[in-house]
Amino acid sequence: MFPGLYRREKRTPKNAAIKKMRIVKRNHFFLACIGIYNGIREIKILCSIHGCIMSRSFHFMRILVIEDQEEISNFLKLSLQAECFSVDVAGDGERGSMLARTNEYDAIILDNLLPEKTGLEVCREIRKRGKNTPILMLSVRSDVNTKVELLNAGADDYLIKPFSFEELLARLRAILRRPDRIEGDVLQADDVTLDAKRQAVFVGEKEVYLTRKEFMLFEYLLRNKGTVLSRSMIMEHVWDMSADPFSNTIESHILSLRRKIDALREKGRLIQTVPSRGYKIDF
Repeated sequence: MFPGLYRREKRTPKNAAIKKMRIVKRNHFFLACIGIYNGIREIKILCSIHGCIMSRSFHFMRILVIEDQEEISNFLKLSLQAECFSVDVAGDGERGSMLARTNEYDAIILDNLLPEKTGLEVCREIRKRGKNTPILMLSVRSDVNTKVELLNAGADDYLIKPFSFEELLARLRAILRRPDRIEGDVLQADDVTLDAKRQAVFVGEKEVYLTRKEFMLFEYLLRNKGTVLSRSMIMEHVWDMSADPFSNTIESHILSLRRKIDALREKGRLIQTVPSRGYKIDF
C-alpha cells in the first residue's frame, strides 16, 4: 500500500522493549514513525487527522478514483491514503467502468469528462450492473442540466472543479454514512410495479390511476415491503401535521388502493391488514 514505508529488521534481542518512536517524515499528507518492538523495526503511517496507525493488518475503506488528469488523481490518491482509505486509480472511462463493475468498493470518485467513456456512461453501466456503490461526480461543468442528468443516472453527489480537498472529503464521508441499500426509482411487489420517477403504477401491463395521496401511501408501503406499518407511522410519513390523526382517512385510502389494484390482479389481496398493528405488503 505504501511502498518502502514498511520494513522489518531483526537487529535487537527478541525480548527488547519498545524504544522511542521518532518522526522520520512529515508533510501535508501524513506522518511516518519508526520504532522498535520485540526486535522488529517497522515503519508505520500515522494519520495526521484521525491519529490512527496503519500497517498491513489495518482495515481500509476502499475507494476507486476514475480521473484522467494524472496530477489530480495522484493528489487524490495521496490525500485519501492519508485519511486511512485504500485507493485504486483508473485513468480512463473504459478501465474505470471495468474496475467498478468487477470489484467491491466502498465509494467511487468519478470524473465526468473522460477518454474512452464519459462519466455519465460509466455511471449508467455501474447502476445497470445492479451495484449501489456511492458515486461522487467531479466536473468542470456547473450548469443545472448536467447536474440533473448525472444525478438521475445514479450519481449520489456532484462536486464542481476546482474543489478543495476538505469539501471533497466531507462529501465522501457523507455518502459513506448512508444506508448500504438504497431503493431505486422502480419498486415491485409480485405483478405490481411502481415507477417513482414517472409517478406511475402498473398491474402487469395495465396502468392504474392513483391520486397523489394514494400514490404517496402506496410508495411508502412498497419501500417498506415486509414491514408492518402502524397508523402513526403512515400518518407521519404520508400526511402533514395538519391532518387529523383520529380520522379514518388512512382506512379510506387503503380501501381505495385495494379497489383499484386488486381488481386487476388474479391473485389475493396485495395490502395486508395486521389486526391491532397496521398494514403491510408482503409479496
